[in-house]
Amino acid sequence: MTKSKPRRDARLSAWRTVLGLMVPTLVADAAAPLALHPDNPHYFIFRGQPTVLITSGEHYGAVLNLDFNFRRYLDTLAQDGLNLTRTFSGAYCEHDGSFNISRNTLAPAQGNLICPWARDGAPGYGGGGNKFNLNRWDDGYFRRLRDLLAVAARHGVVVEMNLFCPFYDESQWRLSPMNAANNVNGVGAVARTNVYTLDRHGGLLAVQEAMVRKIVSELNSFDNLYYEICNEPYFGGVTIEWQRRIADVIVDAERSLPNRHLISQNIANKRAKVERPHRDISIFNFHYASPPDAVAMNYGLNKVIGDNETGFAGTNNTPYRIEAWGFILAGGGLFNHLDYSFAVGHEDGTYVYPAKQPGGGNRELRRQFHILRDFINGFDFLRLRPGALDIQGLPSGCAARGLVDAGNAYAVFFSRGAAGEPLKPIQIDLPRGEYIATWISTLTGKTASEQRFHHSGGRARLDVPRFDTDIALKIVAP
Repeated sequence: MTKSKPRRDARLSAWRTVLGLMVPTLVADAAAPLALHPDNPHYFIFRGQPTVLITSGEHYGAVLNLDFNFRRYLDTLAQDGLNLTRTFSGAYCEHDGSFNISRNTLAPAQGNLICPWARDGAPGYGGGGNKFNLNRWDDGYFRRLRDLLAVAARHGVVVEMNLFCPFYDESQWRLSPMNAANNVNGVGAVARTNVYTLDRHGGLLAVQEAMVRKIVSELNSFDNLYYEICNEPYFGGVTIEWQRRIADVIVDAERSLPNRHLISQNIANKRAKVERPHRDISIFNFHYASPPDAVAMNYGLNKVIGDNETGFAGTNNTPYRIEAWGFILAGGGLFNHLDYSFAVGHEDGTYVYPAKQPGGGNRELRRQFHILRDFINGFDFLRLRPGALDIQGLPSGCAARGLVDAGNAYAVFFSRGAAGEPLKPIQIDLPRGEYIATWISTLTGKTASEQRFHHSGGRARLDVPRFDTDIALKIVAP
């Protein structure tokens, strides 16, 4: 007997739904995870391609905040041509008004925090709802976490899974499930500055290690993932010994699993020299890294140097655009702008935040970051190295920073901080050869001017198009 068309359509629809859910996981299973590029470990290899990670992402609450529509958010990142997001595990969250942030995605509404641990029957969690049981996992949390990784995988977006964060003040510690006041286990009756230690943690170390192992096992199949041990561990009493222990736990947890993922350590705000690096750390991240001195200070590690949080430079686009271009053109391999235009109900990045917001972000700035991504991808950047550019004719207050493949390619970023008079021609030392010099607007991505020339060696004279604050120069030998 022939089946009816409505029944066939219903079954086809059901199979399409199943396949749609399977495809992201199959994509993740088919590819090796994000790794350092074997030819130049200052950059990544992702799905077979040399990769620089550049983004402008929400304030890390995409998973833990049940009100946040991460699908719409990730769709927006993909549409804006960006390829990274950070997310916090839920062991830490904030209250409304923390750091003067309006519509903070790390501050779920009362009762709307979801985290690795399941709620228990006892009321009394400081953020609304029942307390947590640190011996039970929340299956709904792990479904949500895997869903976020799967949607990100479909868009080619890498996820930084940030496991822990220090408690900057008592207001955050009062909201943590690890605080004894918020769990039914009586674990965590310690000062907030003792939470991330090996000897004064009040029983939390075993809880933390179990959480890490659980997350690592749940996410092992995904290729679009790396782990960061702890956000800003230079605050709140976090010890270096504890950080090294958590890195060891990640490595040990993956030892019996099919895939190995990169591990990141957040080193400092602005700059610091990395001392005694853990052998399994592959990404060294900094915050507010402008000027990008951290890159040169640690380039010899032959690992990725990242700038994965910006802020506290006003709400104007200019300082963050300059920070991004300066960092990547100094040899950095990862940049994440903290974008406050993403909020619950505005997961498309359209929230208009108040002037007091401790950072910026908007669709136009994300477009400018995409221009940066296109610019660096316009080179065989594995061959580029930070170069001592010999440029003459720049006035005081105008800086040039760039990457060089001598005689073949030069990627240069010029910044002057504020609008000024047109610059006079500059002179740049180049070997003998044929060249194309293209000036590119960092605001629009359009070509401001182009100059083709034969050069007999020594100093080449280049006219500089008018620009207000910053511009990029691409020189290649055709």
